[in-house]
Amino acid sequence: MEKAARKAARGLVRDFGEVENLQVSVKGPADYVSEADRRAERTIRAELEQSRPNVGFLMEEAGEAAGENADERWVIDPLDATTNFLHGIPHFCISIAFERAREPIAGIIYDPLRDEMFWAEKGIGAYVNDRRLRVSARRRLADAVLATGIPFGARPGKDDFVAALRLVMDATAGVRRMGSAALDLAYVAAGRYDGFWETGLSPWDVAAGVVLVREAGGFVTTIEGGDNMVYGGSILAANAALHEPMGKLLRGAATAS
Repeated sequence: MEKAARKAARGLVRDFGEVENLQVSVKGPADYVSEADRRAERTIRAELEQSRPNVGFLMEEAGEAAGENADERWVIDPLDATTNFLHGIPHFCISIAFERAREPIAGIIYDPLRDEMFWAEKGIGAYVNDRRLRVSARRRLADAVLATGIPFGARPGKDDFVAALRLVMDATAGVRRMGSAALDLAYVAAGRYDGFWETGLSPWDVAAGVVLVREAGGFVTTIEGGDNMVYGGSILAANAALHEPMGKLLRGAATAS
């Protein structure tokens, strides 16, 4: 995974420097995909196929490709935060997860501009480059800085989000919206954020980050507390002390709205 990410990242960094010249097509309301995105995905797939030719793929751009082994597949986001990328905002990443029986068991999130390789494997731990990661030790929501994503364009859930945000702003030390769910999860694993929540995400947005947070000692569920956060459409990640208070706050906002 690291080799594939680094190889694809070279092209992304080059294209980021010439962002005005990218060929851009519209994929949906306010949701853009660039030729850089597609090239990175092709590069990652080719590298991973050399490593494990029998494993299938779930990819943001090319969709699903079944492998000989139905229980295993790679889950790939070749460019998380494409909108940041296309606007010249230097905050984006590559996310690759390996899943078995729909459970992510290994993953990397690579920020090529900062050369930060976040990686984790079930039972092995979570790391950034060579440094071990642990989630934050904060125990009070009043001291916590949380990350989230905001529904945009025609995506549903804006009223629910605004209701939740009002409660979270009152209860915490701050909220950040940086535009990359994968890096948000990596930052929770690194203790930079104390928690993260979002709805409407896809498996490639969160699969690698789920492994990172778990292996860094954190808790990851759906907002409702379920265990289908990769495919269930919502995610809540935090340390042991803050996970349940965050969940109660967000579920209370949904009830009130």
